[in-house]
Amino acid sequence: MAWTLTDDLDAFRAHTDELLRGDPVAHTVPLTVVDTLLGQEPDRRGDVLFGWWPRAGTPAATFLRTGPYPAMLSAMPERAARELADALREHAAAVSEANCPRAVAGPFAEAWTSRSGAASGVAMRQRLYRLDGLAAPDPPPAGGPRVAGPGDRDLVLAWFGAFSWDGGHATIDPAVVEGRVAKGCVTLWEEDGRPVAMAGRSPTVAGMTRIAHVYTPPAHRRRGYGAAVTAAITREAQDAGAEHVVLFTDLANPTSNAIYWRLGFRPVEDRVVLTFG
Repeated sequence: MAWTLTDDLDAFRAHTDELLRGDPVAHTVPLTVVDTLLGQEPDRRGDVLFGWWPRAGTPAATFLRTGPYPAMLSAMPERAARELADALREHAAAVSEANCPRAVAGPFAEAWTSRSGAASGVAMRQRLYRLDGLAAPDPPPAGGPRVAGPGDRDLVLAWFGAFSWDGGHATIDPAVVEGRVAKGCVTLWEEDGRPVAMAGRSPTVAGMTRIAHVYTPPAHRRRGYGAAVTAAITREAQDAGAEHVVLFTDLANPTSNAIYWRLGFRPVEDRVVLTFG
């Protein structure tokens, strides 16, 4: 059994779609990345690399790397993690960061370090949560939610950028953010007609949507706006047909983890973002 690596999005979809859609919660990132790329012209997709690893002739693990973002590894046996490092070296593929399930992080880091000579480190420890049952803040803070529209473009872009800067994430793609707004996937919380917090989500794929970019400007924090806008966009997603609502947290931030627990989100898996250099 060996990895297949390719920059052909259609080939990746053809081989892995059943695997990814079979567990849309665990495969939230590959599903939403593929959905985003399908909406772009091929020459706008940048440097992409996809991969799959078979068990008994059927894809059982995946790999993808897009643009400036960490490579994304699915759950896989230790042998598959080691074989992935070999395949990447044979493909002359660069990996500076990798987002892995906790059980995969050690084997892949050891294998990639031994093959590339790069030292490994941990940039972040994450937890994937899935909504069990929504418990909105009661009472809610002052104000209420509304779906962001075209007139909010500059504000939403600024707040997406601020969220990414605060979290040390890769720079945002304005076209992706504008696409989220156009699809009604960004919600603002307003008080007295003034936006005070924001939450975004991915378009629903395979019944799953992922909440991300929950942002409250410093001047408006500690008032419950972030929890309220998260609850609001969650309910909007459910009303629009989403069966699974998920999100990632930074385990180093106990405040956000506690907030999402109170809202009804429960842990699915822990992940590790590795760095190599």
